[in-house]
Amino acid sequence: MLKIKEGDMVRVIAGKDKGKEGKVTSVDAKHSRVIVDGVNKVSKHMKPTMANQSGGIIEQEAPIHISNVMYLDNGEPTRIGFTFQGENAKGKPIKHRVAKKSGRIID
Repeated sequence: MLKIKEGDMVRVIAGKDKGKEGKVTSVDAKHSRVIVDGVNKVSKHMKPTMANQSGGIIEQEAPIHISNVMYLDNGEPTRIGFTFQGENAKGKPIKHRVAKKSGRIID
């Protein structure tokens, strides 16, 4: 289970975009990478296709390693831990993400 999920607000803590904040649009768990809205923009040369008649150079977000982003809890970067609280219908404990700085349950 990854500590950063799709839809989380994160701050970049390393690299050329250090200090920028954005929302996670997708997560690649296999390669431990995330795509953050407005961060790590690259220029890509596109060939003309049926969908994109003109082609040309477009800007898009490239993946960034998950270790280079930090979860934002009320605007403050914090580490994330896990805790077990409550039980589901089968009697198994439910795992929740917890912000280490505030102790608040994220989900």
